[in-house]
Amino acid sequence: MEDGFAVARLRLVDQLRREVKDERVLRAVAAVPREMFVPRSQWHVAYEDRPLPIGAGQTISQPLIVAMMTEALGLKGQEKVLEVGTGSGYQAAILAELSRWVVSVERHEELEAKARETLEKLGYLNVEVHLAEPMLGWHSGAPYDAIIVSAGAPKVPQELLDQLVSGGRMVIPVGSRYEQSLLKVVRRNGGTAVQDLGPCRWVPLIGEGAWNED
Repeated sequence: MEDGFAVARLRLVDQLRREVKDERVLRAVAAVPREMFVPRSQWHVAYEDRPLPIGAGQTISQPLIVAMMTEALGLKGQEKVLEVGTGSGYQAAILAELSRWVVSVERHEELEAKARETLEKLGYLNVEVHLAEPMLGWHSGAPYDAIIVSAGAPKVPQELLDQLVSGGRMVIPVGSRYEQSLLKVVRRNGGTAVQDLGPCRWVPLIGEGAWNED
């Protein structure tokens, strides 16, 4: 079965290469076993380019979106990265392949525990997973060179910008609860530079500075 997964991973990478040009990101996708981050009942579709259910009303993101968001961060290998919304832990594993240290926060306790277990089992020693606090991000680990947000916010949260170094990059979906634009935000002295990467759809980002639970 492992040989089958390896072949499927390489096939997925070839498919992603049409849109994603950063070879480091593509190598990371080839290295991370996506099947380990989905329920066993979903193994047969683990390498299809689509989101899959992981429990708690959440999904593992479409591989193309994961790769595109990661590519937008422009990681070189020495960064400290914050991920908001651990989910299955798959994105954290991709980030761990590409950066020095990853801090990931998840508000669903069962997903947080499962993601930590999976990442430890796979030997990712440069990732720490935490149960999210009411305030967005993880302030005790700041500042970060890059932030990736796996949920849609009504605006770019100042709470997260404050956790970025000057010149740091954040990729975040911003819009309504149902439709967003994927933005790349670079923190500059006294302001930000924003690039619109295109439309997307994510679950709402819950927390102080974003959407309320209800």
